[in-house]
Amino acid sequence: MASGRDKAYAYLKDHVLTDPDMQGTFLSEQDLADRIGVSRTPIREALLLLAAEDLVRLVPKRGAQVVPLTGREITELMELRGIVERYAAEQLISRGGTPMRELTDILERQRTLSTPDQARDFIAVDHLFHATIVSAVGNTLLDRHYDGLRSRQIRAGVVALFNQHGRQAAVLEEHRAILSAIASGDAEAACAAIDTHLETTLKVLLAG
Repeated sequence: MASGRDKAYAYLKDHVLTDPDMQGTFLSEQDLADRIGVSRTPIREALLLLAAEDLVRLVPKRGAQVVPLTGREITELMELRGIVERYAAEQLISRGGTPMRELTDILERQRTLSTPDQARDFIAVDHLFHATIVSAVGNTLLDRHYDGLRSRQIRAGVVALFNQHGRQAAVLEEHRAILSAIASGDAEAACAAIDTHLETTLKVLLAG
C-alpha cells in the first residue's frame, strides 16, 4: 500500500505538474491535503522530493511554486528525448522485439482523443507511445531515466497542442512515421522520423 507521501508525490506529478495552467503558481498544502485525503506532512515530504528534481521551487514564507518551463529547458528536454528515443529505436531494429500490436493499439487510442478538452489525455497517451518504445529495450535504468521526464514532457505537449491548431492530427502522422520506420527495420528512417517529430514540437513550443 502506498504511503501518504507516495500518494501525494504521484498526484502532484500526474495531476498538478502536468497542467500548463499551474506554471508559476504557488501550491496550497492544505488544499492538496484535502484533495488527496492525507495530512499536510506527506504533502511537505512530497514537495521536498519534487524540489530536489527542480519541479517545484520552495520559497520562504510563500510555499512551493510550480517551476515554469523555460525555452532553454524545453530545448534541453527535446535534445534529451532525442538521444534516448533514437537509441531505443536503433536497439529495437537491431535486436527485434518491437511491441507492434501494443503500439498500434496506443495510436488507435490516441486517435480517438481529438477534441481540445481531451488534450491532457492525448498527451498522456503520447508519452505512453514513446515510453513503450523505450521500455521495449529492456533497460531498467533507461526506463527510470525516461520516466523522470514525464511531467515536463506532458506539460510541454499540452502547451504545444494549444499553440497550434491541428497539432493533434500532425502528432498522429508523426507517430505513424516513427512506427512504420521501426517496423520496416530502417534505423536511419526511424531516427529521422523521431527528429522530425521532436523538432516540430520544439518549434511550436518556442513560437508560443
